[in-house]
Amino acid sequence: MNDRKVIIRTPRLALRQWTDADIEPFAAMNADSRVMEHFPSMLTSEQTGEMVRILRDRIAERGWGLWAVEVPGAADFIGFVGLAAPRFETHFTPCVEVGWRLAFDHWGKGYATEAARAALEIGFTRAGLKEIVSFTVPANVRSQAVMKRIGMRRNVADDFDHPNISEGHPLRRHVLYRLQRDEWKEESQ
Repeated sequence: MNDRKVIIRTPRLALRQWTDADIEPFAAMNADSRVMEHFPSMLTSEQTGEMVRILRDRIAERGWGLWAVEVPGAADFIGFVGLAAPRFETHFTPCVEVGWRLAFDHWGKGYATEAARAALEIGFTRAGLKEIVSFTVPANVRSQAVMKRIGMRRNVADDFDHPNISEGHPLRRHVLYRLQRDEWKEESQ
C-alpha cells in the first residue's frame, strides 16, 4: 500500500487515490452483469480506463471524489465509494451524491455502508456540504438498504426520470434519498 495515497481509513478499509493497477480489476467489475445489473450497459476496458483517469483528476482537483477501496492485507481493490457531482440537470441538481460500486465477491460484508459513512463525514465536515443525496433504480433494493443504513431518507415526490437514460428504458425511473448535515450530526452522535 506504500505506493497508494490513502485518504480515508475505516476500521476495515482504505479509501484512496486510483492507480493504474486498479484498471484491470475495475474493468472486470464493469463487465460483470451482476455488478452492472442496474446500469444501462456494461463498460469496456477502454471506457473503464478513461473513467479511472477522470476519477483520479477529480480527486486531485477537489480533494474528494469516488475513491478506490481496498481491504488492507486482503484485497488491493474491491471497487469504489465516495462523493460525486452529477453532471445532469433535474429538480435536485446541482448536488453531491454518495455512491458505491463493489465487486460481487465483496457484497454482503458491510463494506459499502462502512465506506459510505466515511464519505459522508468528508462531505459534511471537510467539504462543508449542507446536503448529500443518493439515487438508484427502484429495483436496486441492496443500494437502497445502504442508503437507509447511513441515515438517508426517501420522499417519493423526489423520485425522477434520469435525463441521461432514454424515455421508455426500464432503468429510467430513479428513487432519490437525501441527508442533511443537521440530520447527519444527529445520526452520528
